[in-house]
Formats: sequence, structure tokens, C-alpha cells
Amino acid sequence: MAAVEIDLGKLPFDIDFHPSDHLVAAGLITGDLLLYRYNADSPAQKLLEVKAHCESCRTVRFINEGRAIVTGSPDCSILATDIETGSEIVRLENSHGAAVNRIVNLTESSIASGDDEGCIKVWDTRQRSCSHSFNAHEEYISDITFAADSMKLLATSGDGSLSVCNLRSSKIQTRSEFSEEELLSVVIMKNGRKVICGTQSGTMLLYSWGFFKDCSDRFVDLSPNSIDALLKLDEDRVITGCENGLISLVGILPNKIIQPIGEHSEYPVERLAFSHDRKYLGSASHDHLLKLWDLNELVQESEDGVKNDSSAEDSDNDGMDVDDNIPKSSKGSKKKNVNKGPDPGSSNNFFAEL
Repeated sequence: MAAVEIDLGKLPFDIDFHPSDHLVAAGLITGDLLLYRYNADSPAQKLLEVKAHCESCRTVRFINEGRAIVTGSPDCSILATDIETGSEIVRLENSHGAAVNRIVNLTESSIASGDDEGCIKVWDTRQRSCSHSFNAHEEYISDITFAADSMKLLATSGDGSLSVCNLRSSKIQTRSEFSEEELLSVVIMKNGRKVICGTQSGTMLLYSWGFFKDCSDRFVDLSPNSIDALLKLDEDRVITGCENGLISLVGILPNKIIQPIGEHSEYPVERLAFSHDRKYLGSASHDHLLKLWDLNELVQESEDGVKNDSSAEDSDNDGMDVDDNIPKSSKGSKKKNVNKGPDPGSSNNFFAEL
């Protein structure tokens, strides 16, 4: 069912689609940023290849309505690149005190970044500065998602916990108990009532909103393969990318594997993303391939697979637990060896030239 295959030549760490055009960007282990124009009827056309970072390019996001691409790296820098010219708009050399591992879009004027030592920062593109900083975890930030209605950031970490950061109060609202395994991915589903986390063991942990201390349910059918990527299709279905190369459509409450979508041989699938029109699902893997899967057939085949099932919901209410006493991990903290720079705090002028 793969419509387009793009051979990136090297290991990709992240992909992102342009918000309104048929463009897709990839960040590589070499530090290169690639930009392609894709079309179902012809081979993808490489538009841009830029040496964005001296170390790997771990994370990639389009910003400013797609006029620029932001990338993050273990060199601790965040770079904004013009998609038309490939030229550097601005580079913040010490955006974090550790390797930048994840960048996600929040609103039209803000992004969040997470590093290898558990710090999350929010960048305001209008105020042109770092607006929030949270020391939320003890190890690397693996994924971040945003609950826009309540202005809360949810993040997963290699320390085995899920955090909730409140942008209104600029405080870490709560953090889950420590799991015995790394949490690798996170999505919000069921109209905000459930938070789903993918883990290193292949178990999916389901948390009820407001009850984040411990999960309310576990789904083990994807074990023992780690769930490296989660992408919400709708409120009842999520797409998973696993280390065995399989991409699957999974129903949530009732929990079941609906159908396989595709595969990257036996190579881990670490990133999933939708094209702007949701016609394509993009997947990136260790086989050096970026695959674009046509979702039309997938949605038609599975639209009756999972429906809202009130009997499958648990009885948790919508109250939010607030705990200012953030628990400490009982596990040893194994920090990654990275070049550190000074923490620039809220004085960063990252978007001054955007």
C-alpha cells in the first residue's frame, strides 16, 4: 500500500510534513536536513539538502506557516532554516544545557523542545524568547504532546514517567509513578479523557485524565517490541510504529489490534506523521527509507473497526490531581555524555530574526 518510497541514504531521526504543501522534511544522523516534494504519480524530488548541525539532526518541525524548518541536535543548538533558500535564519547555539532530542509544535506561535536531561522549554515566536522552562524529568525527553484546551504539556521520558506541565502556572503539575521501563511516545485520545503511552517493552499504558499517578489500563498485544511512535488517527484509533518494523492500527477502549498498515522489513519504525491533507502517513525507519502510505484505503477498511464503547470506559471522573511533591526515581540516573553549554533561560532571542 506504500505510495511513495524515498531513500534518504542515511538513518533518519525525524520527519515532518509542511502544513499546507506537498513537502516533507527529514533530519538525518549525519546532521543533514533534507526537503522533498512528493507526488503519488512520480518519484519524490529533493529540493534541499543542508548540513544543519555538526552532530545528528534529531528533530525537525516546520514553523511560521511552513516558511521555515526548526531542527534540534545533540550539539545543543536549535536552528531555523529558510525552506526556499536553505539559508540559516538564526541559530541558537546553547538552546539547552544538553542534547536537544524532541521539538513539537504547540500553537501557531509556539513550539516546545525537550533535551537529554529531562528539561522542557517553550519558545514563544511572537515574544521571541523562551517563555517557559521545566526540569520535568531525570532522563531524556522522548515525546511531547499538547492539550490546548487546558494549556498543559504532557511529556514522556527515559526515566519511565509521564509529566504534566501547566503553561498557565508555569509549574510541573504532576508526574506519574516511575515505570520499570522507558516511556517512548504519548498521545491524548477519547476527547481528552485518556492519555496513551508507548513503552520499551511494547506495553501501551493508558492513563485517565486527572489521574496520572498510575495507569488505569495496559495493552500488551504489541509486546515485546518497543512502541517507538504513536500517531492518533481519531479519538478511538491510534497508529503504532514498533521496533520490529511493523506499523499497526490499534483500537483504544476496546483495546485491540485492528489491522497492520505496513512494514519496514525488520527495521525499527521511530517516527510517524500525517501529510497536511491527511492523505498520506509518513514513516521513517532504520532502513534509511521514508515511506508514504496512502491512508484512503486504510480508513475505508477500518472505519467500522472501532466505535465508541461506553462499556469499555473506566469510571474515573474528570478531576485533576495536583501534586507539588514530584517523586524521585528509585533508579540510578544515567545521563548521556553531551557537550553542555550555559542554560540561556528566558533571555534567549531565538526568533528575533524570524
